[in-house]
Parts: sequence; structure tokens; C-alpha cells
Amino acid sequence: MSTAAEATTDTPFTLAVSSEMVFVDLPVVERVRRIHELGFAVEIWDWTRHDTDALVSLRDEGVVYSSMTGYVRGRLADREGADELLATAAESVPVAQRLGIPRLNLHGTGLDGRGLPVQPAHDVTGQMWLTARATLARIAALGEREGVQFVLENLNTEVDHPGVPFARAADCLALVESVDSPHLRLMLDLYHAQIGEGNLVELCRRALPWIGEIQVADVPGRCEPGTGEIAYPAVARALAEMGYRGTVGLEAWASGDPELALKRFRDAFTL
Repeated sequence: MSTAAEATTDTPFTLAVSSEMVFVDLPVVERVRRIHELGFAVEIWDWTRHDTDALVSLRDEGVVYSSMTGYVRGRLADREGADELLATAAESVPVAQRLGIPRLNLHGTGLDGRGLPVQPAHDVTGQMWLTARATLARIAALGEREGVQFVLENLNTEVDHPGVPFARAADCLALVESVDSPHLRLMLDLYHAQIGEGNLVELCRRALPWIGEIQVADVPGRCEPGTGEIAYPAVARALAEMGYRGTVGLEAWASGDPELALKRFRDAFTL
């Protein structure tokens, strides 16, 4: 069995893996332990679905958590939804602090169990933009008070998340830039960006000062690098050359054996 100590690679990035999408035949606690044993940090999603005491115990064993969903319910672009988002974000912060999680992830609106918006918005008005910006400024202030960073994730509306407002990376970046706080950054998901926008290297270059973390999966299929059309080794080299030294998280299904999927991910980001 590989261990975290043995799984050293020549990479300038911290590599993380979503425990929600690999080793899915195992209980979540065992998935987290297995990902750690293979030498990766760990991402979780909705903390209300997990035994947080057990996850804290794994932290005591050396598990490092990279990110988690930073709210339970709520929306960016209307007053009632914004208040709910702020309230559930505030509930999420102590959990993140117990787990040592530095980044709390947000979306343009609340998502159901299938990743669909609880309240779809196919037409985004100017007032919605202004409300979303004000909501994120409140979120950034919460992050500053609590010493955590919230990250706004871009999604795609063509395949996975139809009806989500502010889904494109360009939209998320515009909102993050407008708030201009170190406690609000971009969760740049390159899988979603490839479907919705493409031009990934230049997108990374444009977003670089505002990136909190990068997530990856290949297109089509949302499996590990090497299973689709994205030249992730080239993306990795470009990221290193432009000076990115943060976390790259695999948020992808394993196309087959999960350990092989994680090896392919590591290989793609080994320079």
C-alpha cells in the first residue's frame, strides 16, 4: 500500500482529491483515509451529510482537507436567498475550522442532490448582478471576521447545471474582482470552463491573481485527466510557468480503477 510519505512527486502544486467522487463503494470515512494514504489532500462537499467528529479524528491522524461546501442553502441574487446563504455560511465556518479547511466553496445559487438549481434563473438582470455583488461582499466580511476564505465556483449550464446564474468563469471572476477581498477568491473549475468557455490557459492567466484553488476533470465524461480532450500536462506546465503554486483538486469520477485514476491525475500535474 502506498502512503502519503511515499507518494512524493515533482510538482509545484498541492494535489487534492474529492472524496465524493472516487472510491464510491467505500464509506466516506474510508474514502478519506484511502485518499490520504495515497498522498493527497481531501475535498468534501456538504458537511451536514457527514460525521464531522469522524472527519476530525482523521485530521488527528494527519489527513489534510483542502476545501468543503461553504453553505447549506441560499442564493446570491435576491434578499431572502442572500440572508439564508449568509446564515448557513456562518454555520459552516466552525465546521471548517474544526477540520482545518482553508477554503469554503460557493455557487451562484443553491443546488439540489442532482446539481440542479433549487431556483433556476435563465435570465440574469442587472439588479441580480448588483445583489450578488453585495451578497459576496457580506460573505467576504464574514470570511475576514472568521479568518477563512470563501471561493466562488464556476459551473457549466450546457451539461451539468442548467439554470444556474453566474455560472461562467468570466461571470464568477467579474464578481470576485468587484469585491476585491483576500477572503473571496475564485474556485476555477477547468472541467466546467472547458464546456462553457474553453481557452483554458489564457483563462488561467487572466484569473491568476484571483484564484483560490483550481479543480480539474476531463471532457467529456468528467473523469480523470487523460480520458478526454483536455491536455492537462500542458495546462500544468503553463500554470507553473505563470507562477501558480496553489491547490489543484481532482473533482472527477474514476473511469475505472480509482487508484489508477489518481495516478493519472498525479502524472498529469507532475512536471
